[in-house]
Amino acid sequence: MPDTVNGLPLHPLVVHVVVVLLPLAAIGVAALAVRPSWRGRYGALVVVITALATLAVPLASSSGEDLEHRVGDPGVHAELGDTLIWFAIPLLAVAVALFWLHRRASRPAGRPTGTSGKVAVLVAALAVVVAAANLVQVYRVGDSGAKAVWGNTPAASAGHGDDD
Repeated sequence: MPDTVNGLPLHPLVVHVVVVLLPLAAIGVAALAVRPSWRGRYGALVVVITALATLAVPLASSSGEDLEHRVGDPGVHAELGDTLIWFAIPLLAVAVALFWLHRRASRPAGRPTGTSGKVAVLVAALAVVVAAANLVQVYRVGDSGAKAVWGNTPAASAGHGDDD
């Protein structure tokens, strides 16, 4: 895989796919969990977005390793980035489970029984927890990446001295 596109490092480009799609997927999964009526209409879309986000995570990690060879070790950011896949995979699993449970319950012979309803509630609760964990981890990875690039200096004041 090339490590640049038009001279720009690939990592920041791929990272933006993760930064947009993974939180969008997490919000979508949480929405499906709390609004079961949306599972039929939006479930497949949420699964596709979650799958794309999950596939983008290893691409971001790989391109980050390539960039690391060029600019140096980003420290905590690399360590946190390597953990993100272990958040994305469970998110994909609960997205698929919510969609599958809806499809199963929608079949004429698959009317929910007491046990099926309890399983659906359990999966929905787990989905909300997993979605929240993904949002927190995306923030942590992104924040550590920003600090690796910019340090603790806010970007707006970077490069401005006391010339005023």
